[in-house]
Amino acid sequence: MRYFRQFSHNVTLLGGGAVNPATLSHCLQLAPELVAADGGADQALELGHVPVVVAGDMDSVSEHARKTIGADRFVETPDQNRTDFHKTLDLIDAPVVLGVGFMGKRLDHELACYNTLVGLPEKRVILVGEVDICFHLSRPLEMTLPVGTRFSLFPMAKVNVRGTGLVWPLDDLEMSPWGMIGTSNETNAPAVTVEADGAGLLVILPRAHLTDAIAALTPS
Repeated sequence: MRYFRQFSHNVTLLGGGAVNPATLSHCLQLAPELVAADGGADQALELGHVPVVVAGDMDSVSEHARKTIGADRFVETPDQNRTDFHKTLDLIDAPVVLGVGFMGKRLDHELACYNTLVGLPEKRVILVGEVDICFHLSRPLEMTLPVGTRFSLFPMAKVNVRGTGLVWPLDDLEMSPWGMIGTSNETNAPAVTVEADGAGLLVILPRAHLTDAIAALTPS
């Protein structure tokens, strides 16, 4: 893959879904480079931000956004076999990407984003919503969280899961979308570990623990 841009800092990726201005501002404090996926370009301008790059098939971008942002910042990817979220992630090389505007609003778009998280396990991406954050467990996870923190796991494929520090134990537990899932678990110790034997497990946490998730996913 030839990247259009390599970032040394974390990146905030803005989509065209539901966005709270305070959420976007918080993410930009943690991930200061702003990239937009298609119609996210217009959202960025409406909220007072100019993305460094816009990618996607450009079927939702206004002429105003094109002129304001500048043609040299647009990377058009017209194929229809991938979503704009997927296309943009394919072109981003960054330590961690915070996806804003991909949770809420249209459910089919949101589900497609979860599918993309699983399909691109090499990417370190955290979707940020108003209530929760979600990321794919691509490698063994170690986090320090307050006891009693909601810690949900949702399998998008059949995986065997091990974990410590949770009320309902994970001891080589087989999980799948049609079988055992792991919603509404919670921590019973400050240190939490989780690992799976393959791709497909999503981790869902309260948004208050976004910085903890970033720290856990950031390459050492």
